[in-house]
Amino acid sequence: MKTSLKENAVSFLQLVASGNVREAYQRYTGPNFRHHNPYFRGDAHSLMLAMEENAAKNPHKILEVKRAIEEGDMVAVHSHVRQNQEDLGGAVVHIFRFHNDQIVELWDVGQPIPADSPNENGMF
Repeated sequence: MKTSLKENAVSFLQLVASGNVREAYQRYTGPNFRHHNPYFRGDAHSLMLAMEENAAKNPHKILEVKRAIEEGDMVAVHSHVRQNQEDLGGAVVHIFRFHNDQIVELWDVGQPIPADSPNENGMF
């Protein structure tokens, strides 16, 4: 049975968070992959190296997927990402565009979780 694009996007993120960055890229990204993270060059290799560096600095990273939405060739994944067990972390949304079942484009936006918030509903 073929996996959904949503399952592939989540698996990509889980592999990256667990430090298996190159495996994630080999399994899920297409040859023309590009991204829109403003802190790195827009090519796959630059982002992959940055993800590897982050994984080395934060070997106990925790990714908790809260929801994933698939529509056509696009997938959005809303997650709670923490660098370690003590970290409050952030709410992160990754938006993937797929072509031929491979990730060819990625956007990500994040917001830190405040220690004190007046919103009783929380970030998730």
